[in-house]
Formats: sequence, C-alpha cells, structure tokens
Amino acid sequence: MSTEPLIRRLDASAEQFDAELTALLAWEEAESSGVLDTVQQILSDVRKRGDEALLEYTNRFDRRELSEAAELVLGQDAINAAAARIPKEAYQALEDAAERIRRYHEKQCQESWRYEEADGTVLGQKITPLDRVGLYAPGGKAAYPSSVLMAAIPAKVAGVPEVVLVSPTPEGKINDIVLAAAKVAGVDRVICIGGAQAVAALAYGTQTVPKVDKIVGPGNIFVATAKREVFGTVDIDMIAGPSEILVVCDGNTDPDWVAMDLFSQAEHDELAQSILISPDADFLDAVYASIERLLPTLARADVTAVSLKNRGALIHVASLEDAMALSNRIAPEHLELSVEDPERWLDHIRHAGAIFMGRYSSEALGDYCAGPNHVLPTSGTARFSSPLGVYDYVKRSSIIYVSQQGADTLGRIASTMARTESLEAHARSAEYRLSDDKK
Repeated sequence: MSTEPLIRRLDASAEQFDAELTALLAWEEAESSGVLDTVQQILSDVRKRGDEALLEYTNRFDRRELSEAAELVLGQDAINAAAARIPKEAYQALEDAAERIRRYHEKQCQESWRYEEADGTVLGQKITPLDRVGLYAPGGKAAYPSSVLMAAIPAKVAGVPEVVLVSPTPEGKINDIVLAAAKVAGVDRVICIGGAQAVAALAYGTQTVPKVDKIVGPGNIFVATAKREVFGTVDIDMIAGPSEILVVCDGNTDPDWVAMDLFSQAEHDELAQSILISPDADFLDAVYASIERLLPTLARADVTAVSLKNRGALIHVASLEDAMALSNRIAPEHLELSVEDPERWLDHIRHAGAIFMGRYSSEALGDYCAGPNHVLPTSGTARFSSPLGVYDYVKRSSIIYVSQQGADTLGRIASTMARTESLEAHARSAEYRLSDDKK
C-alpha cells in the first residue's frame, strides 16, 4: 500500500520554502512544434481557401459528411428545438444565472465624456462597442454552458451588435445545453465548427463565417495556439492556464467545506491547482482528514487525486498577515478569504482574479450564478490583468476639438517639442495655426 500523502504539506518558515513554492507554482504549457506546425498550416489554408478548407477540416476532425459550408450554420429553429429538449429546471437555472450575470455587468458600463477648457478647446473620450465578436465553446464532454453566458452576456451589455458562437459537433451531435445557453445569452449566430479551423474562420472570415474583431472562450491546445497566432489580426481575451483556487482560512471553517472547495478546482483536470493557507496547523490536519475521507466519494476522484498530489498544497504560516502576503505572491485566479472578518483583510489583497469573502462564499457560486465573470486571469497574471467584462468589448477613442485660441496656446508648445525631436513638419503644422501676430 502506498504511503505517499494525498497532498503536500509546506511550512512557510522552513528554509527551503521559497524554492518549494516556486516549484509548486511553476507551469508552462507544453511546447509542441507539431501542434504549432499543424495550427499554422490550418490557419494559412483557411485564410487562402475559405469555406472549402473549413469544410474539409470539419469533415475530417469532427467526422462529418457535409457537402457545403451552409450546412455548418445552425438556424434559429434548431437552436429553439435544442433549448426545448433540456429539462425545464436546467433552462430556468440558465435564465436565473443569466439575469444575475447581466445585472452585475451592467454596472461596468462606461459612458463617453468630455470637458471644455477656458479657451473653448474640448477634450474627451468616446466609448464604442466592437462590431462583432466570436465566442468559442468546446463541444462534446468538455462543454460548459456557463462559459457561454459569461462570454456572451457582457458583449451584449456592451452593445456589440453581433455575437457569433462557434462550437464543434463531433459526428453531428449537438450539445443541447450549450445551444440553450446561447439562446438565453442572446447569441446572434451559431456555426458548428471547432478547433484551429474555427479560430481561423473567425479571424480571417470566409464566405460563410464573418470576420470578427475579437475571439473569446476556452479550448484545447490547438484552439489556444491558434488564438495566440491570430492575435494582432484580431483581439483575444487571454491564453488561460489551468484553473486555480487559493483558500486562506483562520481555522474556524468546517474542514469538509474547505476540502470540497479545493476539490472544486482539482476536478477540472490534472494540472489544476488547489492551495490552502492557514496559521492553524491543527486545522490543516483536519482538512487533510476531510480530503482523505471525501476524495473517494467524487465521480472524478482519479483526476482530482492527481491534481492534489502534483500541484496542490496545505501551507502553514505564522499569521494571517503572512497568509495575505503569500496570497499576493501567488496571485491566484480564485481567492477565498474564509475568515471571521474578511472586510478587514480585503485591502491587503493586491493580486487576485476574484475574491470570495467569508465562509459562505464558495468559488463554485462564482463559476455559475453569483454574477461576476468566471473568465479570470490564471498562472499569476492577476498581477496585471482582470476578469473578462464589458470593458473588453468596447474601445475608447480620444476626442480633441481645438478652438482657435487653443491652437495658439497648444501650437507653441507642440512646435517647441517637435523641434526637439527634429520633426519639422510637425512643428510647422502647429505653427501654421498660430495667430498672425504670434507667428
């Protein structure tokens, strides 16, 4: 019988802790020249041949036998039929979640603004939604209707006129719950394609698939690689790493609750990361006992066990102050402050994708229906990036309306600065607009 621990124990006061934590947090997506070569070939092919290439790849990879690209487009009747096939309680849950997500994201809306200076010059900012966005939704067993809601609803709240959903249908099998989510979220068009070829179609456009301004949504390594390759031609949301949860606990939360919260991320895949930090060593023992007892009860116990063993940790610290500092170093995707007075500690947190405050705020609620977006920065990128939101679906244009008097004042400044940069045309362009008596 194996005596290996289910999850490692670390002590922040140990001499080797920094090296152990660095090794624990290290994650890099496996480099594969074969994947990159394949993706680049597909992108180039779809860009050159459009629908013809898209149809060939779809028939090959999704085991379809379609004769024309028009068959890839799903009509509204088919979407409505799929939505009607799911259980009523499931559809109601989608609607309830959608309403909460919509209400939250409406708070993020920004308005254009301007102000007038004393000389009549007007400066401001114009907020404009993107024209069209593409949403990728995995098909088959990896289908997540919640991600469709999280990606599409902020786009519609932002005022994006057209949201295009692409999702593979292996062997022609439609995922009803994903289509139901698309209907609830207000998706405008659904196209049954997947993989790098779907990303290519969205980025470059084909006769059937319209070119979009931004591509969002999760996918496998081929999809992630394709998104990275087309960035610049279109915008993307992010290249997401494995899911993460960090729980900071004072030792007074039910250890079964905390163990299950750790499981909630570990069950995603073997590379997911679940970490608990506490100043209470006895509590860490209790959580380990809960893990030992509850792990065998999970449907995805095998995946969860690998994740906990390889990338999970129970970390003992001297104080909650130390726990907060360590949390900022980790910069987790999901942070649970499972403590008595979470408000006291909120200002200590500088880096986290989403902060769940208090013992009753489980990360799982944020995944589905709390309201805030569950598309979050991973792999420490919460140090400089934010959750997906309305602001990701708009662009900002500066407004500069210079008065005659303003041209006089600004022209002198611009002229001087331009000549320090040896840009004579810049300087003279400003000088032409000076008042005659000041030229």
